[in-house]
Amino acid sequence: MSIQAQITGWGAYVPQRIVTNDDLSKIVDTNDEWIVSRTGISERHFASEEESTASLATEAALQALQVAGLNPVELDLVIVASSSPEHFFPATACLVQDRIGANKAGAYDLLAACSGFVFALDVAAQAIRSGSIRSAVVIGAETLTRFLDWTDRNTCVLFGDGAGAFVLQASDQPGGVLASAIHSDGSGGELLILPSPGSRHPMNIQALEARLQYVQMNGREVFRFATRALGQVVQESIAKAGLKLEDIQWIIPHQANMRILEAAAKNLKVPMDRFVINVDRYGNTSTASIPIAVVEAVQDGRIRPGDKVVFVGFGAGLTWGAVTAQWSGPLAPPRRHAPTPKLIRLLAGLRSGLLRLLRRLDAVVWGRMQNWGQKGPPGDDYLP
Repeated sequence: MSIQAQITGWGAYVPQRIVTNDDLSKIVDTNDEWIVSRTGISERHFASEEESTASLATEAALQALQVAGLNPVELDLVIVASSSPEHFFPATACLVQDRIGANKAGAYDLLAACSGFVFALDVAAQAIRSGSIRSAVVIGAETLTRFLDWTDRNTCVLFGDGAGAFVLQASDQPGGVLASAIHSDGSGGELLILPSPGSRHPMNIQALEARLQYVQMNGREVFRFATRALGQVVQESIAKAGLKLEDIQWIIPHQANMRILEAAAKNLKVPMDRFVINVDRYGNTSTASIPIAVVEAVQDGRIRPGDKVVFVGFGAGLTWGAVTAQWSGPLAPPRRHAPTPKLIRLLAGLRSGLLRLLRRLDAVVWGRMQNWGQKGPPGDDYLP
């Protein structure tokens, strides 16, 4: 029996602060009717000053691991898909790997804008099916509200912050991730872009004066692209899985805009009640939107074991993709004495602190060796 990549755990985390359309109307020229009629969004969550992409991602990952009954030390891979990473480097995934104590896992970020979670699922599933790893946590996490121009009502009303995560594990049971389809078209890169900072537009006074540090979008063109791409890639992914549209119980799209989702449903000739939608309460959380919607649908009983589902994303790049999967659930019953997220955070913090201490002691030892005339590690001659 071939190895399958089962989705065995799921978790989501959103900041406590809720910002309504009426709240936004106090800082930008807009109102509730204007926003709802064009986007379907009524409210969204904003990260606090103490929160960041890595902290949101950590909470979602710990929830997913708890559902899966998987200890972080058993993880082989951590992928964070984000359009608003903690830093350019180190990768946000490395910070999450440290905070959850996944000391055996490789970790890296994946950037494919709002399609990032779907792309990351595809990568993790292929790694598991190839036999190179046995488990992975895939996270979509965003704090895009920190990159919005609050004088541009066409973009600032759209986005919210949050994180969602899936645990994938190897299994010989049928199901899990069945097929994927991913695409890109860089000729449309300027249609949805965050120009600075980057090598093309470094963060400097010229970039700030040109307001290049904010999300820029050609809404009309993005709308046309998304309504075409969504239906096409859903059909492609389903066909790759050897299924038909009528075999699918749920389509879980990237929650960008209600009008886009309604147009896509019309193109697919699928009723809206087969879509999982929560854009009205969270806005566009980019890479986090699909897993947040899935977690809600699992918790309220809509998505059940055995259901065939499609996750579909589209966004800047331009990028678009879909993953067809058969929903399963944890591979084993919950462990009676599994560590709680609170305990995991505590132990991971202690481990991280110890590693930092050992690194400092190591630096002291090497410094003394150099003072004694002994050669230090390669490269030391080039350090200040």
